[in-house]
Amino acid sequence: MASDNSKLSVITLGGKGSSLSSSSLYAVATGFASLRLDSSALDRLSPASPPFQSQFPIPKTLAHLELRAFLTVLLYKLLRSDHSTLLPIRISEALNKFKNSQLDELGLIELSEEEASLVEKLYPSGLFGVCAVLDHESAALSAVSDAVAALSCEAIKADVAAVFNSMDSGDGFSAKEEVGVASDMKVLLNGSKLVGKVEIDSVSKIAKVHGSLREIVKLVHSKTRIELNSKDLGSDSGESLRNGFKLVLELGFEKEYEKFVHQVNVLLGMVWKIVAWEAMTGFIALEGVEWSEKSGSSVEVNGGVGGGNVKGDKKGEKKKKVLLGKGTSVIVQLIKDKLQGKAGDGIEKWVEDLLLFLDPKDREFDSLLKKLKEIVETNESRRLPKLPKGTRDFAKEQMTIRKRAFSIIEDVFERHGATALDTPAFELRETLMGKYGEDSKLVYDLADQGGELCSLRYDLTVPFARYVAMNGLTSFKRYQIAKVYRRDNPSKGRYREFYQCDLDIAGQYEKMGPDFEIVKILTELLDELQIGDYEIKLNHRKLLDGMLDICGVPPEKFRTICSSIDKLDKQPFEQIKKEMVEEKGLSVETADEIGTFVKERGQPLELLSKLKQQGSKFLGHNGSADALNDLEILFKALEVSKCIDKVVFDLSLARGLDYYTGVIFEAVFKGGTQVGSIAAGGRYDNLIGMFGAKQVPAVGVSLGIERVFAIMEQLQKDQSQAPRATKTEVLVSILGDDLTQAAELVSELWNAKVKAEYFVNKRVMKHIDRARESRIPWMVIVGEREMNEGIVILKDIEAAKEDKIPRSSLVEELKRRLNP
Repeated sequence: MASDNSKLSVITLGGKGSSLSSSSLYAVATGFASLRLDSSALDRLSPASPPFQSQFPIPKTLAHLELRAFLTVLLYKLLRSDHSTLLPIRISEALNKFKNSQLDELGLIELSEEEASLVEKLYPSGLFGVCAVLDHESAALSAVSDAVAALSCEAIKADVAAVFNSMDSGDGFSAKEEVGVASDMKVLLNGSKLVGKVEIDSVSKIAKVHGSLREIVKLVHSKTRIELNSKDLGSDSGESLRNGFKLVLELGFEKEYEKFVHQVNVLLGMVWKIVAWEAMTGFIALEGVEWSEKSGSSVEVNGGVGGGNVKGDKKGEKKKKVLLGKGTSVIVQLIKDKLQGKAGDGIEKWVEDLLLFLDPKDREFDSLLKKLKEIVETNESRRLPKLPKGTRDFAKEQMTIRKRAFSIIEDVFERHGATALDTPAFELRETLMGKYGEDSKLVYDLADQGGELCSLRYDLTVPFARYVAMNGLTSFKRYQIAKVYRRDNPSKGRYREFYQCDLDIAGQYEKMGPDFEIVKILTELLDELQIGDYEIKLNHRKLLDGMLDICGVPPEKFRTICSSIDKLDKQPFEQIKKEMVEEKGLSVETADEIGTFVKERGQPLELLSKLKQQGSKFLGHNGSADALNDLEILFKALEVSKCIDKVVFDLSLARGLDYYTGVIFEAVFKGGTQVGSIAAGGRYDNLIGMFGAKQVPAVGVSLGIERVFAIMEQLQKDQSQAPRATKTEVLVSILGDDLTQAAELVSELWNAKVKAEYFVNKRVMKHIDRARESRIPWMVIVGEREMNEGIVILKDIEAAKEDKIPRSSLVEELKRRLNP
């Protein structure tokens, strides 16, 4: 409680539109604010009728701060009740007057029968005052714990870039609060010269742990805010407490609400102590604490990596100043100011003082929170920009994997005689509309800037069809690797901007020839990318349409029902059935019959034989019978090509795109990384004809390369194989500061087509560290002695061997060793 009441803020309760927040309640509970009852509320109050029946019930379990919070809420609920009593005046006078245990004197106040009944009813709601204390202090803990964690990251020189930079993948899958923690940590550590040196597993857990804390804090805040201002007076609040603490109640705290909320606050106090110890540990590590046996156990804090001192630098000793992060430097300075003149008190006393500084009940605490907020939220802190959801940046290690994958894909495509094609990133809107069924809503429309309505391309197939028709081609085998755009809801493996790798074969060929080659190409791609186990689900659109016709689905509903069936890999049939019946108007009987068909899947030739048995409903339908004949040709070709073991005949595969007319397929990864389908495609004989006079049949495959990349990156991570980001073969190391020597030597290597970098520095270990960090296999070392003798030192980094080579024969010797 503040001693100077003139400095207290005043909180008015009972007026029209008044409300109670955790922060205002906390101010009253800590004595930083006094209460005033609105005049309109006072006018409504009147003495309760005698006789007196009982005394005011003071919860004995609650601590002083919790008790004041409890009484404040009880007072507020009394003002909002329909009962007239002067009890709110007595409670407000006690809160403004009494300190510490003197509030127990409220227990001597006698209540009328009406008041006793009202207090008993409101009692559970008053306990949300204790929850408000928890709300306020846990919100403060969330901010402080981030700052202290940043301090620890610097103290242990953790490599935070790899952890926090990758938190927001842009796919919407990352937890929002975890992304927020990572973003704030980057701002707190922005500019630090200490982090980025050591990979530490525990650092990778900071965002998850602190993100979970943020989620819980927000839930507590939301629930408390609602309950504090709820018009329900008591009974519902008690039930809300019961539901909220159900697990604890089951463990034996039945109806002992005040004991539970008190113990939660006790636990929170323990967490604050842990945070204080971590802050002190980080501070000691950063500021270079030296223990001395002089005068008992005394402590001196010399200007360490953060600079400055508490007790004073030792005479003649200079510490190298290393820049801390923008946020951590502020925290370190605040701790130093707090400990000024207390160097000899010992570390436990330091922690006690720091804990007082980190106490939300302390007046100085608000200034600490304000400074932390300024760091992570204001323009002054230069908060780092963010990516839009569904997009990603790719670091050098990721680009290494991508370039290798693209090289493999191009090699497979060109092995099959495909030629490259590139098309614009956007098309006329009329070109794209009506080609994607229900997915047309995912096409990005562009603002009209030049008299034309345009849209970003949704895939590479429709632009290919437009190109073939526009140029009057009747035969074309092409591949294209380019970005496409979808106005989608980002999720794991699903982006708004991503690469597709397509190969399409257009023209008249032998029956099922292109279909066979496309599926074979897909197996080659996935095998050579070495991602692990996969399967290719395959079906035929005519077989699917025949099935719907046999089941009694009207033709105009074929496409929309296909879109529902296409979700069977993500949702159970009962959910799909509900969608088909309630949203799309099918009868229950029709939906059930569809269910019997779509459950059929198995080895291609075996299931095909089953579907062609005498009496099969498919044989009696022209479209589905043709489809079965097509599939027989395809499966036999795949069998002799030794890749049919990767194919599964699956009648539930629907592929929702409107332009498919024949074989449809989808590749699914079966390993540990859950990414969904990784490739898809099929035959589309009528699409090209939509753009021109000629109908040119075509079939194609699209590799979901972003999902493949996710698998490849995870495989490398699991195998602890960091990809080598640079192809540099030689590091030209000049020991000194002579750039001309470096320029002359490295230019000779560049001219000889040797991949080389140069580095100029006087310290040999700096050169070796540079080569090891970039995993450069060879070094050419030239110092003053080597220049005078006309030689260079050629060092094999991995073998740790070096040889003296004549300067004149360096290029020849290097080429020999690089290409043995």
